[in-house]
Formats: sequence, structure tokens, C-alpha cells
Amino acid sequence: MNLAWSCSVSSTAPFTSATNNALPKTRRRFHVKSLKRKAKTGSAGLLREPKKELSRILRTEAAIRGVENKAKSNSHKQLWPKALLEALDDAIKCCRWESALGIFALLRKQYWYEPRCQTYAKLLMMLGKCRQPEEASLLFEVMFSEGLKPTVDVYTALVSAYGQSGLLVQAFSTVEDMKSVVDCEPDIYTYSILVSCCAKFRRFDLIEHVLAEMSFLGIQCNSVTYNSIIDGYGKAGMFEQMDNTLNDMIENGNCHPDVFTLNSFVGAHGKHGKIEKMEKWYDEFQLMGIKPDITTFNLMIKSYGKAGMYKKMKTVMDFMERRLFTPTIVTYNTVIEVFGKAGEITKMDQHFLKMKHLGVKPNSVTYCSLVSAYSKVGRIDKIDSIMRHVDNSDVVLDTPFFNCIISAYGQAGDLKKMSELFMGMRERKCEPDSITFACMIQAYNSQGMTEAAQKFENMMISSKNNLDIKLIEC
Repeated sequence: MNLAWSCSVSSTAPFTSATNNALPKTRRRFHVKSLKRKAKTGSAGLLREPKKELSRILRTEAAIRGVENKAKSNSHKQLWPKALLEALDDAIKCCRWESALGIFALLRKQYWYEPRCQTYAKLLMMLGKCRQPEEASLLFEVMFSEGLKPTVDVYTALVSAYGQSGLLVQAFSTVEDMKSVVDCEPDIYTYSILVSCCAKFRRFDLIEHVLAEMSFLGIQCNSVTYNSIIDGYGKAGMFEQMDNTLNDMIENGNCHPDVFTLNSFVGAHGKHGKIEKMEKWYDEFQLMGIKPDITTFNLMIKSYGKAGMYKKMKTVMDFMERRLFTPTIVTYNTVIEVFGKAGEITKMDQHFLKMKHLGVKPNSVTYCSLVSAYSKVGRIDKIDSIMRHVDNSDVVLDTPFFNCIISAYGQAGDLKKMSELFMGMRERKCEPDSITFACMIQAYNSQGMTEAAQKFENMMISSKNNLDIKLIEC
């Protein structure tokens, strides 16, 4: 699948932009639905969609902040249920765990509040995504204090909260606890999450144990289980085991490969530079009748870009345009990162301008890639321009962005600006990490300011000790 790529894909598969039919059927237990009406789409509506989306985000942020402020007071015990519950759902959906827990604490103070396991399950799943196992454990205890009996959903969410943070001992222990509770035996969804967490941390030895237990209990693997194992093997570069698991999946008869399977094979081979293998598997899945989605194309763009195959990267983007696959923020971030790392500043800028022109809103990752590229070629003026963009936007910044911008100004010798950004991290609710301190220390040492460098080294040690103490207390 070399030069004939665009011809082969266009002739062998009638692509459409809709790929929902390829999704595996899973139980919708933890999906948090917004109570707000979705904007209608249409030819005119598409042009207004970016502004509507921005307006929705701003309203959501304002609602969450408003409820957060009330949560800090003890006098708000008769709030309107709809507003409070919507704010909680929005905070969960945005994975703003601190806000969500604060709003939930306020919810529990209301005279009309009734404890529900479903609410706890949603919160626990969110805490798992946010890597907050200690908070999840405390929330689980709160549920007991309210007299609730945990359901399978709640226990499964707790397994996820532990497992996604790598606390596999606690995750397995929770599964054992489930077995001792009446009508709360672990099911296929519990085991699938456990398998997914083991695969994520490359504990394939534990996966064999889980599969053996499932077989003993008469629980058959589903597509989610197989896809989790395939994805884990792929990311670990264990291609033979990956192929064997796909064969097991096909022979199972109860589940079939889908677009997630396709993406795992494309992503794994592309990541490890096996471009021909990636293209081969892409064609193989086409023959199985499995259509790609936007994620497939984003993975291929990244793989081609990483391999320096810019013509093929452009071919994929052209194909997407012909087949009405709308590029996402991930698509543009990938292209910007590829050209930025290659030093192709002009091409990078062109795609950044095109992205904004089409109404795709840049995020922290976009700006981080731009700053890294400009820093690499010594264009500090361009970095100043990016900072003006950021200041005039509502983009949510994170610690990696601050690390990137602090490093850029540090390398340029602008220690004043670097220090201002370090102080501004707290205002943006971003905590400095070891990379932040390392950038500051390196910048001060390079300017011969050893005393200032030592100060930040002491701050880094103090910060680590405080974190260790907090974890022990939890």
C-alpha cells in the first residue's frame, strides 16, 4: 500500500463520515447526560457552531464557578435542584474533580437530597480518569456512611479508580470484596476494566490470571476485553501476541473485530515505525468490512509524519477532505507538532492559520507545540505573540504548557518573564512539577545565578516531601 494508497482505499471501501455502527455494544452505566438541549445542525448552523460551542463552554464554566462559590458557604441549603444537578454533571463531564466534589458536598446539604448509588458511580469513574484513587477511597467510605449498599456499578467504578492509577493490588482486592457481597458478583464489565488496567501497565501476567478466573466463572470475553488486550500488546510492541489475540477474538464467535481493533493495529505499527505493516493491516481490515474513523486517519497522519513521509501525510488529509471527514483539533495538533519538530515553521504556521480560519479552537497542546517549535529556532518574538493569543482567549492551560513556555523563556535568557510565568501558574490552578523546577534551576544556573537555582531546588524537595506526607495521611 504505497503509491496506490489513495486509489485502493477509495475503490475498496465506500467510506462515510458516520462510523457509529462500528462501535461495540457496551452497557451505558456511567454515561453522564447533560440536561441541556443540543444545538441543531444545518448548513447555516455549521457556521455558527464554533460561537455556540464557545458560548456553551462559558455558560458551563460560569455555572460551575457559581455553584463552587456557594459550596464554600454553609448558608445555601435550599438551592434549585436542576441548577445544582446540571452543575455537578458538567463538572463530572469536564473531569473537574475538585469542583465536582465541592458541588457534591453542597448537594448533600440540601433538604431534598437523597443518596443514590448512580451518583457515586459517576463520581468514582471521574476520579479514576483523573487519577485520584485516594479521593475515590474516601468517597466510597462516605457512601457507606449514608447507609447505601454498593452496587456492581459502584464497585466496578472503584476498581477503575484504583486500576487506572496503577494500584492493581487494591483493584484486585476490590474484586475479591465484591464476591463476598450478595447480588454484587463481578461481571464482564468489571473484568474488562480490570484487564484494561493490567494491559495499560503491561502486567500481562495478571491478565492471564483474570482470563482464567473468567473462564472458571463462565464469563466470556467481549469485544472490549479483547480490544483492551490487543491495545496493551500493541503499545508494548508485542506484535506476535497482538496477532494471536486477534485470532482468538475471531475464533470466539461471540464478538468481532471493530474500528477500535483497527485503530490499535494502525497505531501500534505506526508508532514503532512499521509503516508497511500499518498499511497492510489497514487493507486487511478493509477486506473485513471494517471502516476507518477520524481516529484512524489521525493515527496514520502521526505515523507518516513521524517517519518524515509528508507526501503520504498530505494524501491522508486530502482523502479525508474528499470523503467529508472533518479534521479535529487532534488532526491539526498532530500536523502542527510534526512540522514543528521538523523545523518546518512556515508549514506549521500555515496549518495553524487554516485551523483558526475553519473555526477549530486551539488548545493547550496546540500552543505547546507552537512554543516548542519557535523556541527551537530562536523566534522569541513569535513566543510573545503566542502569549498574547493565550491571554486573550479562554483556553484552559495546564502544567505541561507552563513547563514548555518557562523552558522557552529560560533558554532565551529572559528570567524575568520566566519568573512571572512561574508565579502565574497558581492563578491558573496549575501546580509546578519536577519538570517545572528543573527548567527554572537550569535557567538560573546557566546565568550563573546559583543562589536562585538552589532556592528552587529546595522548593522542589519541599514540594515532593509535602506530597509524600499527604499521600501517607490519605
